[in-house]
Amino acid sequence: MPIKLPRDLPAYDVLDREGVMVMGEDVAAKQDIRPLRIGLLNLMPKKIATENQFARLIGATPLQIELSLIRMTSHETKNTAADHMESFYRPFEEVAATGEKFDGLIITGAPIEHLDFEDVTYWDELTRVFDWTQTNVHSTFGVCWGGMAMINHFHGVPKHLLDHKAFGCIRHRNCAPASPYLRGFSDDMVIPVSRWTELRRDEIEAAGLTILIDSAETGPCLVEDTAHRALYVFNHFEYDSFTLKEEYDRDVAAGTPINVPANYYPDDDPAQPPQNRWRSHAHLLYGNWISELYLTTPYDIGLIGQARTDLRMSDRS
Repeated sequence: MPIKLPRDLPAYDVLDREGVMVMGEDVAAKQDIRPLRIGLLNLMPKKIATENQFARLIGATPLQIELSLIRMTSHETKNTAADHMESFYRPFEEVAATGEKFDGLIITGAPIEHLDFEDVTYWDELTRVFDWTQTNVHSTFGVCWGGMAMINHFHGVPKHLLDHKAFGCIRHRNCAPASPYLRGFSDDMVIPVSRWTELRRDEIEAAGLTILIDSAETGPCLVEDTAHRALYVFNHFEYDSFTLKEEYDRDVAAGTPINVPANYYPDDDPAQPPQNRWRSHAHLLYGNWISELYLTTPYDIGLIGQARTDLRMSDRS
């Protein structure tokens, strides 16, 4: 089944060329099923690249997905054309004012790790987003800084600055093979990591949260927060094959000290094409998340946020 996107959104043509099933609103309207509504709160500077990355993953599932692009009301992007933002994005305050509900919401990372959370210009609005998810979103997926911010808001878990950048394709272990989110996962896996901060295992566990994926080298990666119907992932399953290369080349060109991303290039040689060894697990993770959305979200989307929103497939009619 396809993902529903506006036909003039750049991701439509990108995914169509890659063989991902996409459809326009005219075709979707003729199907007698309810699509899953997923919002993407995009905090990244390069909006279009991020749209492509997440649309590629959620569009690979056998369900119809309706993707809504959301931006912070109080922040104006400087890296994406204004007409693109005007055409495809709605400010959060507008979305909240309409009372809309979503089966899922992805909150991306942002390159502002060096700032204290409270020093982020849109922090007050972002905390309203977090609280709004508890009444208007069935399941939220916080990614990298977005996940760190959300776990801090709900549980007070702090982020800690590293003395060097965690950067490369890092080996991780599957800590919860029985989790529905890790269905089909290997016992260990390689995941792209690109961050200057970390969350610590003992502080996450002290908050009563469950670590699903962990790394001896870079710490917790995927955390489940059942009480808030949320997942927090601190690394980048969604990265394209060349994303780490683009980050490395950017820093080299700017004269910024940076190590070659670990375990990314053959023989750690930046002159060679990088290898993507995480693609299959990326599709598994987001496919499993969407499967859980379908199995547990109410068919009547208006019931999201009410007392009983844990319906399984056998309860649906």
